[in-house]
Amino acid sequence: MAYFPDDLAGRTYLVTGASSGIGAATARALGRAGANVALAARRRAASATLAGEIEAAGGKALVVAMDVGIESEVQAAVAATVACFGRLDGAFNNAGLLGVATSLHEIETADFDAVLRTNVSGVFWSMKYEIAAMLATGGGVIVNNASLVAQVAFPGLSAYTASKHAVLGLTRTAALEYFKQGIRINAVCPGPVETPMAVQGFGSLENLQAATLAFPAGRPGQPEEIARPVLFLLSEAASYISGQGLTIDGGYTVQ
Repeated sequence: MAYFPDDLAGRTYLVTGASSGIGAATARALGRAGANVALAARRRAASATLAGEIEAAGGKALVVAMDVGIESEVQAAVAATVACFGRLDGAFNNAGLLGVATSLHEIETADFDAVLRTNVSGVFWSMKYEIAAMLATGGGVIVNNASLVAQVAFPGLSAYTASKHAVLGLTRTAALEYFKQGIRINAVCPGPVETPMAVQGFGSLENLQAATLAFPAGRPGQPEEIARPVLFLLSEAASYISGQGLTIDGGYTVQ
């Protein structure tokens, strides 16, 4: 089922972590809606393939090699997007790192820091430079990818859980700061989704599927099932929504 809001065409959106999974699904959907899409990710080849798909579907795409854990590269990605398309109307800050799944006392400090640098500092830097670009042209919309673990916790994911709680906190605070300046900021909080990162984290697709049997949905989500709500939040249909974390988890948290 496709969902393409009719007010995204011709607007410019930056997607971090765009080369696979939820980021790629969202970038693809934005392209089909007629948007200009900047694909910011470390994997240039995968981003270039996706850019070809977007342009074949009638959109315009820019490939930007970027590691969200390096501030200068985030700043450069936003600048390149504005230089190419003239402005920045919205962003989906999706790039993330799961990290090592183990008990808290066994996590190496370097591993903990790596997760927070990507998931927290990366979102902070993304918003910092995106907001500055949006303020220069009268406003915009940001959606951050948090996680189900921004709402609840699971054993063995201390660093990831802490980072996603922080993403939700950044989202809420920034929403209060910038709503009156024409910038809406929300987050999506997906449950387990069938992406390369989730499959790796669970050890296999079979493990991922087995872990979600207890969910009311009885299965993992698909990237497109997250992309559609992201497009909704980026669109004018969500013009009165800001500072929210939309949980998309197949019903898990209402059990």
